[in-house]
Amino acid sequence: MIVREQEDTFILIEQDNHGLVSGEIMENWKKSLFHGEDFWQSVQYAIRYHDYGWKSFDKQPFWNDRGQAPYTFSNYPLSPKTVIYTFGINEVEKHDPYAALLCSKHYSRFLLPDSSQTAVAFIEQEKERQQRIIHRLGEVDKDLFSFHYGMLRFGDDISLYLCLNEPGVLKDKEHFFFQKGITLPKQPGQEESSIMTLQWRNRYTVSVNPFPFEGKISIQWKQKVLSKKDIVKNGLIKSYEKQLYEDVAVDIVPE
Repeated sequence: MIVREQEDTFILIEQDNHGLVSGEIMENWKKSLFHGEDFWQSVQYAIRYHDYGWKSFDKQPFWNDRGQAPYTFSNYPLSPKTVIYTFGINEVEKHDPYAALLCSKHYSRFLLPDSSQTAVAFIEQEKERQQRIIHRLGEVDKDLFSFHYGMLRFGDDISLYLCLNEPGVLKDKEHFFFQKGITLPKQPGQEESSIMTLQWRNRYTVSVNPFPFEGKISIQWKQKVLSKKDIVKNGLIKSYEKQLYEDVAVDIVPE
């Protein structure tokens, strides 16, 4: 779950909805800037469904008693988180092994700094998965795969930029993840990655530079706004289940 806290409310965006936004954005990527034409559909599938594992779990969010807020994707307890990761990658692999290879690398990267038994076991599990998929697919071009993984990371980041920030936020008040911009996919043969800068022009428009898309992107996602008083009275799950979704619409345009 993606959570933004306001004075009297929490705004909650389900991870799978965020993933669908990632996919909608990256479907607009300029084909002239994409490498490995045969992998286009696989890369797009990985981007769109990289957070599929959260889909059922986020329907009944959990309360963080220490933080006095709903658990987010970043502070969710590790043991159930790895179950969610594993399920999501399994589901992607059923449809597209190359997409699963990308998702497996994505989630493994999150846990590399963690030396706990749970994290180490997950990374070993995913190493075995990656070896199995590579054996099935045959030789995988490392530079091309690195570019495709950069596409997944970028799609994840630009969607998170939209979901983690308050619409229309001033640059110096943006979420700290993005104040220095977002790393663009490194083109095969490129020595250093480029950075995209982003800024909210108003509540409904984000401008970016450079602009690697075919044209203006108009997207929507669903969120729920929960009253803190309602959570105290009825509990988080009941409050979440009875609250209706609302749509948020944003345009992404060149700077």
